[in-house]
Parts: sequence; structure tokens; C-alpha cells
Amino acid sequence: MTVRSLVAISGNVRVPSRTAALVRAITAALEVRLGVTGTVIGLPDAAPDLLGALTRDRLNEAGRALIETVERADVLVIGSPIYRASYTGALKHLCDLLDYRALQGAAGVIAATGGTPLHGLATEHQFRPLLGFFGIISVPTTIYALETDFAGTDLINPAITERIARAADEATALAQSGLRRPQPTTPLAHHRQGASA
Repeated sequence: MTVRSLVAISGNVRVPSRTAALVRAITAALEVRLGVTGTVIGLPDAAPDLLGALTRDRLNEAGRALIETVERADVLVIGSPIYRASYTGALKHLCDLLDYRALQGAAGVIAATGGTPLHGLATEHQFRPLLGFFGIISVPTTIYALETDFAGTDLINPAITERIARAADEATALAQSGLRRPQPTTPLAHHRQGASA
């Protein structure tokens, strides 16, 4: 399958950000392998267009464009700092605005940053189920980086660089395997009008 769209989401809420640097490094590795230019969505920039809308039908034009960009991804990188043992609420809000059918069969790469190795398994018990809900096939290798893996926002640990390369190889093989997700043909009432609960 020809990969047409590589999208990365960085769930950091502050700048400068080690998470954003990690997501950009993963995106760069995938760009080389896939031969496409990726779109990186940083939540500090996207927040004004996304966080003011509690439901999809209340998004402004720029917010809808961002969500639709994510939904078109053939390969999706999703990264976040670990905040209160999980991904950020801002990242979850973006995911709440997505059509749950749009990303079925897409390849996913999971990344996170944290201050302690104790949060490393959050990639498995928080991030992977989130991607699985959308039918995204997340690659086996996740990338979790500590503060000590960076000098400022520069990644300096070669072991993390090796994991990035492995995850990028896995995502490339998966995306090019011919698996293609179905595209939704009609909008969901949930997204048009918002949940009634």
C-alpha cells in the first residue's frame, strides 16, 4: 500500500517540550522510510481551536481541519508526557473529537516521556488501549524517554534512538503491507449533535 498521510500528535501542554522533540524525531525517522512529509500537530498550537469545543459540531473551521487531518492518517504517531499516570487530558480531548471509525487499520507508534522509569508501562496500559479503541494497529515497540535521555530538548540517549528506528521500521512494514481501513461514509449523530449522556 502506498502511504499517503503521516500524522503525529504531541500531547504536551508546555513549550519547550521534550515530548514534542521525541515526536518530531519519530516523525523524521518515518519520513525517511515512507518517503512522505509528516504533519506534526502540537497541542499548544492547536489548543485554541480544539479545547473550546466540547463536541465535534462546535469546532471552528480550523479545529475541524485539524481533526480531519488526523482522521486521514495512514500512519499515526501519538506522544504525551505522563501526567497523573496517563496521557494528558488535552490529548484525550482531541481523541474524543475523532470519528471512531476513521482510523481503523492505520499503523500507530506510541511515545511518552516521564520523570521516572516507574511510568514506563503507561504506554501499554494507557496508550495502547486508546489506540486499540480506534482500530489503530500499534506497533510492538513503544518509546518511553526520561528527562535524563535529553539535554534540554535534544535527545542524547542512543538507546532511545535505536528504539525509534525499530518502531519506525515496524510501522513502515505494517503500513506497506496492504492493510487498508474502511472510510466512514456518513457522519455520526454523536459527532453532529454531541453525546446525550
